[in-house]
Amino acid sequence: MVKVNRTKIKKHIPSALSHIGRYLLLIGFAYVLIYPFFYMAINTVKDPVDWFDPTVMWIPKGFSLDNYIVAFKYMDYFSSLLQTLICGIVPALISFFTCAVAGYGLARFNFKGKSILSFLMILCIMVPDPMIMIPSYNNFKHLDFIGIFSLINNLTGVDLRISIINTPLVFIIPALLASGLKNGLFIYIYSQFFKGLPKELEEAAWIDGAGPWKTFLKIVLPSSGASSVTVIVFSVVWYWNDYYLSQMYLSENFPLSVVLSNFNSNLGSLNDLKAEYLFTTGSLLLTCCFITIFPLLIFFLFMQRKFVQSIATCGIVG
Repeated sequence: MVKVNRTKIKKHIPSALSHIGRYLLLIGFAYVLIYPFFYMAINTVKDPVDWFDPTVMWIPKGFSLDNYIVAFKYMDYFSSLLQTLICGIVPALISFFTCAVAGYGLARFNFKGKSILSFLMILCIMVPDPMIMIPSYNNFKHLDFIGIFSLINNLTGVDLRISIINTPLVFIIPALLASGLKNGLFIYIYSQFFKGLPKELEEAAWIDGAGPWKTFLKIVLPSSGASSVTVIVFSVVWYWNDYYLSQMYLSENFPLSVVLSNFNSNLGSLNDLKAEYLFTTGSLLLTCCFITIFPLLIFFLFMQRKFVQSIATCGIVG
């Protein structure tokens, strides 16, 4: 007979209960987070008949790709995806670099007007986009360079101002100036990170003859892996999901986010598709949502490990 050490068992009971409780809590969180995705993915491949069958909850009796065929046609998917890459990914990558430059300048250099620029950075974080909607639209509708073109127009009557509305430049130009979507937050992230970077790294580069730009490109930027991953992920996701600015600045060739947000108002354009395919509005909407976020899911799968590490390093919460 094997003697049971009751004292040892009693000591391990609290630890075992703690582990069980932790796993139950994690399973609960995982269920809450993953459930909407699985619900969406399963319902995109349901046969239309299963939508009206009360006995079908999760596993469909028949699988169909008709929803994807209709969704690709409805969204003009590849054209909208290309527009999303141009109006979203390109500005996001530009913002990654320009915000790093601005953050490094605020963190490491002392110059006149630094406090004003720091105030403007905080203002960019706090002021919501709807408050500057009208002046932003007017600026892009009549693009000027510090008022020079307006002065020429007043003196000669020749209007040299151009309109960049309905072009990707409305996203690219602000990104080049580090004033694009959420760029104030990205500058703050970079500046806080660069303040904690050892100055000895830069001093060693200066001793070797490197100037400020070479030091930034060769030493500082490669050392900012944690903050860079955070900025890239946030920038790509926010530009990809943004529909407010895209709908305001563009009147055609919309990105995926705008096409998806206008789903209900554009249902009338599906009359020609109803004769060819049988589908429900709910299943089509879920399919459109799924193919819209699918590229982001692939992107995050590649970036998730570095992103979690960067969040822990940068100390960003909420």
